[in-house]
Amino acid sequence: MNIRNFLVGFIIVIAIIGLGSYIFNNPVGLFKQLFIIGLVASAIYFVYRFWVRNKPERNESRNYAKAARLSKRRKRVSQQASSQMRKKPMRKRSAAHLTVIEGKKNKKKDRAIF
Repeated sequence: MNIRNFLVGFIIVIAIIGLGSYIFNNPVGLFKQLFIIGLVASAIYFVYRFWVRNKPERNESRNYAKAARLSKRRKRVSQQASSQMRKKPMRKRSAAHLTVIEGKKNKKKDRAIF
């Protein structure tokens, strides 16, 4: 058995014994202390939420999510429109007639210019 596991188990057993003795000796004090801890934790939580809510990064992420939803909606509409356009028969394109223009390939360049 690892020494760390033994220490953690020992601390948990002592905490349970202390909590049990506190319940038998002073139950009103225990509930009062738990109530105060709950109030302090909820106050810290609400202050944190208030500060996080007012940060501009959250508004930016909200705006980004809204823009992403609009983009998906537009993409879906454009895909539906393009699928309706595909139903039309496609006409065949005529082959392009290209010609090759012969240049001055064999003429040597004047090396004095460089």
